[in-house]
Amino acid sequence: MRFKNSLILVLLLCSKNILSQQDTLREQLQEVVIKSSRIDLPFSENSRTITIITSEDIKQSAATNVADLLQQFAGVDIRRRGTAGMQADLYIRGGSFDQTLLLIDGIKVEDAQTGHHTMNMALPIEVIERIEIIKGPAARVFGQNAFTGAINIVTKKNQDNLVSLGVQAGSFGQKSGIVTVASNLENSAHLVHVSRNISDGYRYNTDYDNQNYFIKSTFNKNALPIDMITSFSERKFGANGFYASPAAINQYEETQTSLVGVTTEINNDKLTLKPRLYWRRNQDEYIYVRQDPSIYRNLHQTNKVGAEINAQYSSDLGVTGFGIDMAKVYLSSNNLGQRQRFMTTIFLEHLFKLADGKLDVTPGVAINYFSDFKFHAFPGIDLGYKISHTLKAYGNIGYTYRIPTYTDLYYSDPNTLGDENLNPEEAIAQELGLKYNTNHFSASFALFNRDAKKLIDYVKDNVDDKWQATNIAELNTKGFEINTSYNFKLGSFNQLLNLAYTFLEDELKNINVNYSRYSINSLKHHVTSRLSTSFIKNVSQSIVYKYAERTSGDSYSVVDASVNINLKAFEISIVANNIFNTEYTETNLVPMPKGNVLFGVTYNFK
Repeated sequence: MRFKNSLILVLLLCSKNILSQQDTLREQLQEVVIKSSRIDLPFSENSRTITIITSEDIKQSAATNVADLLQQFAGVDIRRRGTAGMQADLYIRGGSFDQTLLLIDGIKVEDAQTGHHTMNMALPIEVIERIEIIKGPAARVFGQNAFTGAINIVTKKNQDNLVSLGVQAGSFGQKSGIVTVASNLENSAHLVHVSRNISDGYRYNTDYDNQNYFIKSTFNKNALPIDMITSFSERKFGANGFYASPAAINQYEETQTSLVGVTTEINNDKLTLKPRLYWRRNQDEYIYVRQDPSIYRNLHQTNKVGAEINAQYSSDLGVTGFGIDMAKVYLSSNNLGQRQRFMTTIFLEHLFKLADGKLDVTPGVAINYFSDFKFHAFPGIDLGYKISHTLKAYGNIGYTYRIPTYTDLYYSDPNTLGDENLNPEEAIAQELGLKYNTNHFSASFALFNRDAKKLIDYVKDNVDDKWQATNIAELNTKGFEINTSYNFKLGSFNQLLNLAYTFLEDELKNINVNYSRYSINSLKHHVTSRLSTSFIKNVSQSIVYKYAERTSGDSYSVVDASVNINLKAFEISIVANNIFNTEYTETNLVPMPKGNVLFGVTYNFK
């Protein structure tokens, strides 16, 4: 009943009859080119379920970090253990945090140690141009780890000359200092960002100190442009109850995550080549008792060095995308040992345009080689049909796959035990959908189904047993998703209303397990909505509503709000989270903070 009442309340917001006018923002969104795949396609022509979070969405989101931002999109399950995204896990459509791939400007930044470190690489929102959320089987496009989907963070490029200084302060002793500098020269462009965020914590031992450094440069931009990205993030935080039992209140963690990538693009009339080199490093130090590290301490260092080249060739038969990605992973750990893994992935896909361009068919395959798990192939196909210039039907089917992490294979502590004999996870996933887009209104509907086997979960039969890594039996996940967006004007002011809902049902087969840690507590009902309005010049406000109900039966509603004021060079922001003081947890019985406020002031030198 609580869910129905909450959904009705949100739907009532949609019923208001307001005169709308043409909005060019919608047209621009339809022409955004999805760059994370080998074949570049405008957003409106893609035959997959893809959500674009624009820079304007980010500004009006009432979010100050990527983890909080992604929570506002149905089907994306971010399970946080505190504020400011200090430790958050990323799930899509009921998968685990190890089954979702994160990319930065198309660079795959998964961590071979554990998916817990995926969101360590989430960049400050000040340097993000947009975020692409790709739902459904994506192994054919990206290789392993894209089991249930992928998220590509696209950073800003060739910005106007700017120096931006910002400060923030708020509840729980939150304080932030932010400096962003953009320089657009004749033959090069540069973006530099430095920030530090600190907090006393919203309860005992949840303090944090987060530092971010980011540089993106484009050289030789008038001929053969070379993009170089460098990112470093250091996080130090108290981890009260984050990983072990809720009674483990003195846990502590420090992480350092860095990325260096160099990319260029070579074009002629028919062929485009995109070579890339990259290096991703993560260091994680975990201490069970902060006051006495000698009791239990883990130190892991993971390095991934990779090279790839992707190509796109246009001919009378359509567009062919192909590429190869090679990477070497090195792990040094006092718990997991010294490990190495060599990976190679070969990609091939082709886009056919039939029926006067109304029908698109894209079959493809990715073939992986792992030095410790040998060869595997991920075939799949996307289909799309333009019923009219505003309505498109699409479907896709694909085989998807995940290699066990080193934590799955080798980790051991007083509460957890890995298994070096684990098998890779496998699944066949299908999806059918409709997309409707006009200048003022867009809507999409998708049915999805995933039949998985050999899923890796941590399970136990008794409360006092260790969590044991296990290939559990078959799991069927099915559901549907609805997304709507309506933009309109009141006078000369832009207004926007988004509403989305995802239903998901898991059916676990042929298994008798009393306790499961990760895979079987999905978001059964997930409602998200954002109303962004403006009634006074240079003042805008947003209200964000989120409802979540898990398969366990736990449910909660959370409302966030923000106000942004532009006074020439000054920008003033007020962000309020959980304004009705909802008591809830997202993972491991870690209570989330009640109502809190963050005030910010930014000055822009141009």
